[in-house]
Amino acid sequence: MVFQTFALFPWLTVLQNVEAGLEALGVPGKESRRRALSALDLIGLDGFESAYPRELSGGMRQRVGVARALVVEPTILLLDEPFSALDVLTAETIRTDLLDFWIERRLPIRSMLLVTHNIEEAVFMCDRILIFSSNPGRVAGEIEVTFPHPRNRLDEAFRQMVDDIYANMTARPTLGAAEHLPKLQLGSRLAPVSTNAIAGLVETVAAPPYHGKADLPELARNLQLEIDELFPVAEILHYLGFAEIKEGDIVLSAAARNFAELDTQTRKEIFAHHLLASVPLAQHIKRVLDERPGHRAPRIRFEQELEDHLSDAAAEETLDAVIDWGRYAEIFAYDDQSEMFSLDDPKGVALDATRPRRDGQPEARQERPCVAIASVPPVGAARGRANA
Repeated sequence: MVFQTFALFPWLTVLQNVEAGLEALGVPGKESRRRALSALDLIGLDGFESAYPRELSGGMRQRVGVARALVVEPTILLLDEPFSALDVLTAETIRTDLLDFWIERRLPIRSMLLVTHNIEEAVFMCDRILIFSSNPGRVAGEIEVTFPHPRNRLDEAFRQMVDDIYANMTARPTLGAAEHLPKLQLGSRLAPVSTNAIAGLVETVAAPPYHGKADLPELARNLQLEIDELFPVAEILHYLGFAEIKEGDIVLSAAARNFAELDTQTRKEIFAHHLLASVPLAQHIKRVLDERPGHRAPRIRFEQELEDHLSDAAAEETLDAVIDWGRYAEIFAYDDQSEMFSLDDPKGVALDATRPRRDGQPEARQERPCVAIASVPPVGAARGRANA
């Protein structure tokens, strides 16, 4: 098996890592050494036998992983997203080399099973594609790829198959002719999509060359995103009423196009409106806080409700997502240390003396010590990349 994160033993050399599986199988020393050296020669790492993983680049480490999997001469080679941790050029090189070995029948295997979220990669490498859905997990589609190897990504038939798979994966149950996502419920699982990613995708699709409508395969290629990175953001936009997803396209609503042109504070107000109108969990948290005399509620109260519908991990992930969105929209505050929701800043930030309390009386200003903090930005500091 070839793993996504290399999974090499850092205290062993390249040669020793490749021999590890043979040792476990009880292969004699001389035979083990011969097969390991042959595998390293095949994948282009001869000369690095005595190097340690820390001395290798990501691509070279993954080549060691491939050699380790091949050296035991398996019937089926299992590949668990083997290229996702690599940069684009390195991934393409190893992907092409592996295919060349396969086509030239230089691999001691009968078949390969690849798990990937990259649709173009699946069409490029595979002869048969199974599409899986989630919650519950099942086979949602099966596609036979009949193009001969080597395949040309720019070929019209290749591009059409990629588009068809995107359309298949975004197809939803229909009522009449209208495609739609199931309406969210209180116990619906939500992907942990950041508000940066939400705003970033809206801005990207609203701007040229898309002008509010984008082909998902093309968008994924241009943004260098895989399907498990792009789809969750697109679906959250759909749930929030900012976009429709159909036939492999994402189409922004008028509200989303307007959102892309506004300043930060106005964006927050629009986001808050859509969040409370579309996400039952956000509505529920806000309603509970409004109804409680102290306008506070512990996290566990909502987490336990979610656990009636979701696994513990999914409940935690869903609640964290709504906390992130609710903070951005300023519809509630959350203190991570006390794990407490509230309608006021849980840190006790000074309040406006003229702002009325919920009982109609003005709130007193809280005095705080004045603290001055100066910082000097590092020379040549790079701007961080938004989460996606």
